[in-house]
Amino acid sequence: MTAPPIGNNLRRLRFEHDGMSQADLARIVGVTRQTIVALETGRYAPSLELAMRLATVFGCKVDSLFHWTDVDAARALYSRKPGNST
Repeated sequence: MTAPPIGNNLRRLRFEHDGMSQADLARIVGVTRQTIVALETGRYAPSLELAMRLATVFGCKVDSLFHWTDVDAARALYSRKPGNST
């Protein structure tokens, strides 16, 4: 079973921060604009370090910025007890 996709609030937060451009955000956190595009469209999941940098820019917690798009599927997949193969 594959992991459920990770969603994010990057686009909304950029607009809430004076309409920050993708290029400006990329420059601040040290990635390319294409990386920001890929994050916003759900084609890329960030490293923990990048997620923390992004959350710092917006003054929020990582789990306020990134989230499972299907929480129930994530719980079903990751709530298994160790050693339980079902």
